[in-house]
Amino acid sequence: MNKFEVVLLYSPELATNALKSELENIKSKLNSRSAKIVNEENWGLRDLSYNINKFKKAFYQFLQIEASGDIVRDISKELNQSENLMRFIFIKVNKHQDLPTKLINEKK
Repeated sequence: MNKFEVVLLYSPELATNALKSELENIKSKLNSRSAKIVNEENWGLRDLSYNINKFKKAFYQFLQIEASGDIVRDISKELNQSENLMRFIFIKVNKHQDLPTKLINEKK
């Protein structure tokens, strides 16, 4: 199993319940494909470096997972279909970074 760190950016228009539902949906997709979620952090509503779909902010979610490359490729295809997910990135790492990350403590 490879180690990945995932950052998900969700629309700022999402209600709290809808955001939780989206996150649970992704977690269940990962778990159903035998990917292991090691850690997660909610970075909250943050400013974007540049506008995405006319939005200046997004909800950030950070996940550390262990999965095969095939699983990541399949999940990426499904994430592309989500209307509420603005951007996402999977980064393969040799070792997961220690939590909490610096962003969790940074002023929003």
